[in-house]
Amino acid sequence: MDNEKKRSASFSKGLLQSGELYQYVLETNVYPREPELLKELRDMTATHPRAIMATAPDAGQLIAMLLKLNNAKRTIEVGVFTGYSLLLTALTIPEDGKIVAIDMNREAYEIGLPVIKKAGVENKIEFIESEALPVLDQLLEDPGNENGFDFAFIDADKINYWKYHERLMKLVKVGGIVVYDNTLWAGSVAMPEECTPEILREGRQRTLEFNKLLAADPRVEISLAPLGDGITICRRMH
Repeated sequence: MDNEKKRSASFSKGLLQSGELYQYVLETNVYPREPELLKELRDMTATHPRAIMATAPDAGQLIAMLLKLNNAKRTIEVGVFTGYSLLLTALTIPEDGKIVAIDMNREAYEIGLPVIKKAGVENKIEFIESEALPVLDQLLEDPGNENGFDFAFIDADKINYWKYHERLMKLVKVGGIVVYDNTLWAGSVAMPEECTPEILREGRQRTLEFNKLLAADPRVEISLAPLGDGITICRRMH
């Protein structure tokens, strides 16, 4: 991929109004600190026809910091794709840390699996090929899992975001963090519906509904960071 295509791909994940400014953020702050194996996985994913689904590297950098600030050890990831955020998490949490990683598409996960194995962190990952709701419900059947997780990252089907949230409010401990991706939905949340491209409309409506519910949820403190496609950080208060 030449530099121009790389710039285009990078900017497609960002919400800054200037591609040059977004590239400056990446080249000055993100890429110099990005572990080599994460870069390798990011470059592999860039050739995938659905590369837009990957976690933006600037959002990933913040997620890594949140994991460290929270001393996260047990985490949940709903929506894995090729595993950029999964590898990032596995590299960040302690040697005895564990990630429950849920995705319906094992094929995409296996694209990044060789890099995960090369990093020596596969032992931290329990990959479950499934819809997420049955897995989260199964986790809740074990009382030991209630308040048992430190962190969760959700980047999956927007129609179920609130259902995931309700379950995560039981699984993630008080003081734990849940991060939701795509909460600005390519900027369409601020567009009039009639001006929104047809391909974005359903997701826009789901995102608007979810953002409104989150803002009114007294169980969490929230901060919506305009990184990547928008990530909302929730800290469970009670």
